[in-house]
Amino acid sequence: MRKSGIKQSILNLFYGLIAVQWLCIISDVVFNICHKIAIQKLSQINQNLYKTPWFNFVFLCYQNLNLISNHSKMTKLSVNINKIATLRNARGGNVPDLLKVAQDIQQFGAHGITIHPRPDERHIRYQDARDLKPIVYTEYNIEGNPQHNFIELVLECKPTQVTLVPDAIGALTSNAGWDTIKHRDYLTEVIQEFNRNGIRTAIFVDADERMVEGAKATGADRIELYTESFAHQYVIGNKAGIEPFVKAALKANELNIGINAGHDLSLDNIKFFKENIPNLLEVSIGHALISESLYLGLENVVNMYLQKLK
Repeated sequence: MRKSGIKQSILNLFYGLIAVQWLCIISDVVFNICHKIAIQKLSQINQNLYKTPWFNFVFLCYQNLNLISNHSKMTKLSVNINKIATLRNARGGNVPDLLKVAQDIQQFGAHGITIHPRPDERHIRYQDARDLKPIVYTEYNIEGNPQHNFIELVLECKPTQVTLVPDAIGALTSNAGWDTIKHRDYLTEVIQEFNRNGIRTAIFVDADERMVEGAKATGADRIELYTESFAHQYVIGNKAGIEPFVKAALKANELNIGINAGHDLSLDNIKFFKENIPNLLEVSIGHALISESLYLGLENVVNMYLQKLK
């Protein structure tokens, strides 16, 4: 009789867990539908309202509700739109319209927009950064080397986040993270300036525990893991290439510094990367996402990433 009661209790617990799991799934589905509707409505609001304090307060509450609803599990997707600017600049004029693309990407469900203006303005222009400010109602992330003009631009635009990248002036793309030990004093000074202006800071670093420790010492809010080496190893079938990134992420968690990631992440490798990096807050993806969109469509690709980042 006692064994029967224990068995029934275990069954009841099992059924209860199944019911809770289904409720979570249903609530996520309902919230995702509401999220998409809300984003569509927000995109239709007069842009002048974006600048008002009450709108910023309401949208901050909305973002927190989004975070709670997703049980802090989902990694945010910030779409880098540099390639859209490259295509526009190839012919002059305003096709494709960078601002319209930024609006559409947010309406499709992305959590943020990333740009990386360079001194030669070969893709994103400094004026684009200013023009995007009232357009981006999700998170706005500006990447770049904190040289004089870049610092002034960021302080003028006051994005949600600034990501510091040590790329040389003529570099084709970012190809290394900061040596946060060697450049500690300089990075600390720059980060303090951004922090005084209420801008979240991230430092682009290689998957090296020492560099993560150095980033923490500067006072940065987050690191952004430079993922090119992982992506290369993944393509050739070496999934062990994730191991340095796992170690770096564990060190970041230990030090209580947030984790972003970017560079050569794609639909092929993003799910594996997300599943192995504990507490991955955000990925910034541009080149692969835009390339994939040429075949699959921009709205479809954005939502494919969102599914893999849950």
